[in-house]
Amino acid sequence: MSTEPSAAATQHFPPAAPAGKTPVWGLGQMICRPLAAALFDLRFSGVSNVPRTGGVLLLSNHQSFLDPVMLALPLPRPMSFLAKAELFDVPVFGWLIRQLNAFPVRRGEGDVAAVRQAIRRLREGHVLTIFPEGTRTRDGEIGPIQPGVAMIVRRAGVPVVPAVIDGAHIAWPRGQRWPAPARVRVVYGRPLLLEGTNAPQTVELIGRTLREMLQRLRGGEYAELR
Repeated sequence: MSTEPSAAATQHFPPAAPAGKTPVWGLGQMICRPLAAALFDLRFSGVSNVPRTGGVLLLSNHQSFLDPVMLALPLPRPMSFLAKAELFDVPVFGWLIRQLNAFPVRRGEGDVAAVRQAIRRLREGHVLTIFPEGTRTRDGEIGPIQPGVAMIVRRAGVPVVPAVIDGAHIAWPRGQRWPAPARVRVVYGRPLLLEGTNAPQTVELIGRTLREMLQRLRGGEYAELR
């Protein structure tokens, strides 16, 4: 496979926004925080595990379209995130997610351009959220971790923070047009210790960590949720 991105892949990528909050991000957070509290009773834990400065790779399970918003709201820092390329062609919505630091990935095509963009943003000091399952869950459980995440972890050289979200698959499951009220919980774990691991070990550790965190969240072990 060629490592040169195609013109079609690169044309979606604007220059990365500064790692600080953009006006659209700040406004969106101000509007969405009270909505998330009212509609989803959003509670969270472990925000202090996310470094306050420098590049951070946040790896989360993927339950619904709500996930990027629910993961971003508790953090004092803005996020960048990958979204499937088709969403950027939707009028207005495509413009909006670009303003919120999203950039496209073409699933199933070995999108080298998206990988390079991800690494660049991490090295520029962004918090980048990736859903390593590659797609939304159908049953609320965590599916197989895609092996490509190991390359980003290895090449970016930044802290890797695991996170889990639960309840979002009930609020907005596959096939449902709009979200409905449901309790949503988010937990940010301590950065993973990945030194000395190879790619398969990295993938296995990510999957095992996320599943253990989700089990603990459902078991009520994160009493400090707020």
